[in-house]
Amino acid sequence: MSSLEYGLWSIPVLLLLIFLRLPIGLVMLMVGIAGTTLVTGSTVPILAQLKSLVYSTFSNYSLSIVPLFLLMGQFATRGGMSRALFRAAETMVGHRRGGVAMAAVAACGGFGAICGSSLATAATMGQVALPEMRRCGYSGALSTACLAAGGTLGILIPPSVVLVIYAILTEQNIAKLFVAAFIPGILAALGYMLTVSLYVRFRPDSAGSRDKASRAEQIAALIAVWPVMVIFVAVIGGIYSGVFTPTEGAAVGAAGTGIVALINGGLDRKGLVESFLSTASATGMIFFIVLGATVYNGFLAFSQLPQQSAAYVAGLGLSPWTVLVVILICYLIFGCIMDSLSMILLTIPIFFPIVAALDFGLPPEEFALWFGIIVLIVVEVGLITPPVGMNLFVINSMAPNVPLSQTFRGVVPFIASDIVRVAILVLFPGLTLVLVRLLY
Repeated sequence: MSSLEYGLWSIPVLLLLIFLRLPIGLVMLMVGIAGTTLVTGSTVPILAQLKSLVYSTFSNYSLSIVPLFLLMGQFATRGGMSRALFRAAETMVGHRRGGVAMAAVAACGGFGAICGSSLATAATMGQVALPEMRRCGYSGALSTACLAAGGTLGILIPPSVVLVIYAILTEQNIAKLFVAAFIPGILAALGYMLTVSLYVRFRPDSAGSRDKASRAEQIAALIAVWPVMVIFVAVIGGIYSGVFTPTEGAAVGAAGTGIVALINGGLDRKGLVESFLSTASATGMIFFIVLGATVYNGFLAFSQLPQQSAAYVAGLGLSPWTVLVVILICYLIFGCIMDSLSMILLTIPIFFPIVAALDFGLPPEEFALWFGIIVLIVVEVGLITPPVGMNLFVINSMAPNVPLSQTFRGVVPFIASDIVRVAILVLFPGLTLVLVRLLY
């Protein structure tokens, strides 16, 4: 069997092991080691590689941003910032039909700006918003679906852990990726709010009502979210203006959210220890997946699969847009069986060389930024795509009285909103790149 055939066979083997519920980091590590051994005919190359690979992978300066953003999210949760964001949005639009659900989406976007994790955003906002939506008479389908969809904003609105990993894999500028994600993130939040508005118009019984907040309540609620605004402006503004690097920005954000949590009384000694332990656990999981992906990608490089695939697709004479659509459909399918980070680590080393060899009418750097945002959005759709959308299960587990089938039905309009948004951003790359062109 040739090296290329080993590379091709590794993909179904990898997917089979993932389907059998083995940890994806371990699966990629095992397949990478076995594949490299088969291709080279000896264990010496892979053993020599592993001798230094762990240190060289984990000592990557860019990866230090990951635990800092995770810690920032932990502190933000304990500091009551999620509740303050939801309360502020609710006082402004909660009295409208579907307004509490819209407020939940807006709060998810705000919390995503200081969190960077989709699952954490969904879980945190679910604890805050679900009781209020139940109290106001919202249906279980709309309540759980809008929070599952809103949670995906955590990985799209900067800062984003998944964007950091994509930047490392494709050797792109993290700050530019954050800039490129800003407008698509805003479009996502507005699209979900529009979806809620249409949902309650066609199904009026799915949303209850609440009294309009007074002007004093609105002002008090807006004042309560000033720490979030200050931290967001300090972190993102500092990165965009070049005052500090993304890693330094993450450190500033973690320190800022920690101070706010301490002042608000949500961060005692026990809470601090639990925040560090949770961050360490999540970081360890992410880093192990990164290590497994690094070993597997090394095997793919030995097998020449990415290069041969790129040359083969280029030789077919297909339209670049046709190739892109096929790749995006693959991401939608993968989203049903694996999480967003795993998808990025597994597929980018294969798909990126293929599309990078095609002509989309963009300079190489702009194309890499645009493609990264498009992929991130499709990966985000996978998080709410039945039957295995992870956000759906996270939210549904917090609403045991809502059948999972209702959540599945409720999320369909939000998936449609995502597909429309992907189509718009594919057809008009300038929407993604306009801020990058203005700032750099």
